Amino acid sequence: MVHEGMRWLRHLLLPPVCVLCAAPGNDEGFDLCAACAGDLPGNQSACVQCGEHLQSSVPDMICGACLRRAPRFQAAYCAFRYGYPVDRLIRVLKYHGRISYARVLGRLLADSLSQHRVAPWPTLLLPVPLATARFRERGFNQALELGKQLEKRLCIPMRTDLLIRNRATGEQAGLDRIARRKNVRGAFTLLAQLPSKHIAIVDDVVTTGSTANEIARVLRRAGAERIEVWAVARAAR
Repeated sequence: MVHEGMRWLRHLLLPPVCVLCAAPGNDEGFDLCAACAGDLPGNQSACVQCGEHLQSSVPDMICGACLRRAPRFQAAYCAFRYGYPVDRLIRVLKYHGRISYARVLGRLLADSLSQHRVAPWPTLLLPVPLATARFRERGFNQALELGKQLEKRLCIPMRTDLLIRNRATGEQAGLDRIARRKNVRGAFTLLAQLPSKHIAIVDDVVTTGSTANEIARVLRRAGAERIEVWAVARAAR
């Protein structure tokens, strides 16, 4: 009763407002209206291995790039294509510190996973870590903030003390595929034994998959048997 009373009071004093059009949010306290939610660029027709958007709607398709050179992770789920307005929400979250956007994007990803993903579920979430200098500059890790929503809504534990980025890497944006792969090579270190064999790496955007691929390499060497990548959006190659 106390929890419900506090939720009602919060809704009364701070009613949800759509982050895209400023219209009232929905009755569940979600800061996104139904109209804007319906305009988001979904990514249901995608390669099951890397999350790349495909024109074909045939289920369980694998793209040509993955057939030629499979990534080290076995599956990727990206709820949206990296296009307007999802790209704007992610950029404002990362570069303008609007952490409230992580709650919206994390909930969207959790809801999409609940609707479209088939079990078995991973038993551990690992957010992509930031370098110390980048974390101090930004003040938060957007992957961790997204992971909080997944942990809460999907009841899958998240660990932030297992994996670190052991050196600062240049910004991935603007680099081509080869440069991205070199940029993150050897950038991650596992600090303890993995408590799970089935892991989901959490990130905001998958572009070439280089970061997730490098983390998957580290996890596989530590004994992980199935590695998935969960991200809000997938950029076109």
